[in-house]
Amino acid sequence: MTQNERLDFLINHLISEDNRYSNIVIPKDSEEKFNLFRSLVNVREPKQISNEFIKLQDDYLQERLTEINITDAYDLQAISNKLYLWQGDITTLKCGAIVNAANSEMLGCFVPCHKCIDNAIHTFSGVQLRLECNRIMKLHGHKEQTGTAKITKAYNLPCDYILHTVGPIVYGHLTDEHLKLLASCYRSCLELAESNGVKSIAFCCISTGEFHFPNDIAAQIAVETAKDYLKHSELERVIFNVFKDTDKKIYEKLLR
Repeated sequence: MTQNERLDFLINHLISEDNRYSNIVIPKDSEEKFNLFRSLVNVREPKQISNEFIKLQDDYLQERLTEINITDAYDLQAISNKLYLWQGDITTLKCGAIVNAANSEMLGCFVPCHKCIDNAIHTFSGVQLRLECNRIMKLHGHKEQTGTAKITKAYNLPCDYILHTVGPIVYGHLTDEHLKLLASCYRSCLELAESNGVKSIAFCCISTGEFHFPNDIAAQIAVETAKDYLKHSELERVIFNVFKDTDKKIYEKLLR
C-alpha cells in the first residue's frame, strides 16, 4: 500500500467515526490531505480504535520518518559538561526522552494543526499517545499539577520516551512561585528520566511562548537546574532544544 493509499484509509476511517464529518471532501493535494488527517487526529477524543487503523497509521508515520532528517543525540557536541544545545524539530530527535510542554489535562492539544509542541508530539507519535495519557489521568484522578511530570512511550517518534510536564503560566508580574514551579518542571523530568533508565534527555523551552514566561529567565532556570542535578546524576546528556534563533542565542550565552 502506498503512502497516499494509507492516508486515504486513515482519513476515511476517522471521518466515519463522526456524522458531523460526513460532508468533508478529501483534498487531492498531499500536504492538504495530511493536514486534514492531522486535524482529525488532533480533535479526536481518547477512545479506542481498530488494530487495522493503528497498524496503517504506524506504517504511515514510520515511512514519513524515513523521508526526513533524524538527528541522533550522540552525534551532538557538548557545549559544557554533559550539556548540549540543539536547534531543530524535537519530534525528529533520537534520544532517550524528549520533554513535552503539556497542559494540566495531559491529553495533548485539541486545536487542529496548532503550532505548539504538544500538538506536534501527539500528531507524530500517533493516536496511541492520547490513549495512554488518558489511562494515566484516569488512574491519577485529577488534573496534573504544575511542576510535576509523567512518562509515556514515544510510539512513532525516534526517541524512547516522552516526559510530559505542566509549566507555570505567567499572567502579569513574574513571581517567585513561577520561578520555583519552572525549576520543579526541569527537576521532575530529570528525576523521572533517570528513574526509568534514560541516559539522554531533550528539553523544549518549557512555559515560554504562549505560557508567557520570559525566555531569558526561563533559560537561566533550565541551565542552573540541570547543572545542579548533574552533580549527582548518571545522566549522560541533557539537551536544550530550541526552535527560534533568539532562544539559541540566549542558551549559547548561558552555556558558554
